[in-house]
Amino acid sequence: MNILVINHYAGSPEHGMEFRPYYMAREWMKSGNKVLNIGGTYSHLRRKQPEREGREIVKGVYYSWVKVNRYNGNGVGRIISMFLFIGKLMCNYKKYLGGFKPDVVVASSTYPLDIYPARKIAKRHNAKLVYEVHDLWPLSPMELGGYSASHPFIRVMQAAEDYCYRHVNGVISILSKAEGHMRERGLAEGKFHCVPNGIVLEDWKSPTGIPDEHKRLLKRLHDEGKFVVGYAGAHGPANSLDSVIDAAAEIKDNNVELVLTGTGQDKKKLMKHTQEKGYKNVHFLPPINKMAIPTLLGEMDALYVGLQKQSLFRYGISPNKMYDYMMAGKPIIQAIDAGNNIVEEAKCGIYAEPENAKSIGNAILKIKEMSREEREALGKNGHEFVLKNHTYQVLAEKFLDALKNMK
Repeated sequence: MNILVINHYAGSPEHGMEFRPYYMAREWMKSGNKVLNIGGTYSHLRRKQPEREGREIVKGVYYSWVKVNRYNGNGVGRIISMFLFIGKLMCNYKKYLGGFKPDVVVASSTYPLDIYPARKIAKRHNAKLVYEVHDLWPLSPMELGGYSASHPFIRVMQAAEDYCYRHVNGVISILSKAEGHMRERGLAEGKFHCVPNGIVLEDWKSPTGIPDEHKRLLKRLHDEGKFVVGYAGAHGPANSLDSVIDAAAEIKDNNVELVLTGTGQDKKKLMKHTQEKGYKNVHFLPPINKMAIPTLLGEMDALYVGLQKQSLFRYGISPNKMYDYMMAGKPIIQAIDAGNNIVEEAKCGIYAEPENAKSIGNAILKIKEMSREEREALGKNGHEFVLKNHTYQVLAEKFLDALKNMK
C-alpha cells in the first residue's frame, strides 16, 4: 500500500514535533508499505526546520517539503502559512508527489484545510481519503481562543471540517469521544476510528543519563528521604502547573518535594510565584534531551499531569506525557477532567480535580501513604497497559486495520 500523509507541521526525531507522522511511517514501512510525508518548510512546533523545499529522506522516511513563510505565534503570519501550504499543494501537487502514486491519502494537518488538496489527489489516483484528527477545528480556536462562530476565519475552517466529513472514506482520531461531534457535522455511521498517541519503545531500551544538575538535586532529595513528585514537559498556561505548585506547598510538612523539568512561556512566572511565596519544596530544572526522559522519570516516586478545565476535553484526550509516565512504571496523579479518564482505565494512579490545589495535594498524599507494594502495583498496571495499547507498533497496525476496513 502507498500511503500519502499531508501534515503541514510534520516533524521527526531530527526536526522535533510533530513526531507521529515519522513514527507511523516507519512502522508502516516495516510492514512493506511505501510512505510519503508532505509538510511545510516551517512549523512553530519544530526545533529545527528543513533546509529547503523539495524531497528529503529523514532517518529512512521520505518527506516532501512545501515552501512556506516563517511566523511568530498564532497571528496573521500563521494563517498566511496555512494558505500558502494549501494553495501550493492544490495547484502543484504533482511536483510534491514526484511520481508517488498513493492508494491512501491522509489529511492530517491540525487545521482541516488540507482536505481540499487531499481530495484532489485522492480522486486523481482513485485512492482512499482519510481525515486524521488531532484537535477539533474550528472548535478548538472557538472554545480555547474565544473566536466567534461568525468570524471569517472560523467560517472558512467550519466549511472545511464539514467538507471532510461529507467526502472522506473514514476518520481516524486520537480523541476517543469525538464521534458524536463528527456525526453532528455530517460524518456517516461506521466511519469513525480511534487511534490514540503512544510511545517509541526503542527510546526506553537504551536511555541516556540525566545532566549533573538534575542528578545532584534528585540525589539530595532521596538522601533526605523525601517523597518526590515529578513533572516533565511544557510549562504553559494549559498545563495548570500553578495548581500543583500550590498543592505541594500546602503539604510541605509531609516530606513532599515537587520537581518540575522543562520550559515554556509560563516558567519565569511560575518561578517568580514560587520565590515570592517562599515555597522551599518546589524545584525547577532545565529541559533535557528526549532520550534522557526515561532516566529522569525513573528517579521520581510519583508523577503529575494536569490540564486547565476546558469543555473541549469532553471529546477525549491522548497526551503523550501520560504514556511516558506509564512506561516509567510510576503512580500518576491526573488532574484532567476529560471525556476519558486514562488513569482510571489503566488503573495506574489517582484522579484529582483540575485547578484545585487541595484535591491535588490530597491525591499526592494518598499515593505517598500507600505501601511501596501498592505504588509498585499501580506503576506495573500503567506499564503493562501502555505496552499492550500504546506502542507505535500497536498503533500503526491499528491504523492499517482501520484503512483496510474503509470502503
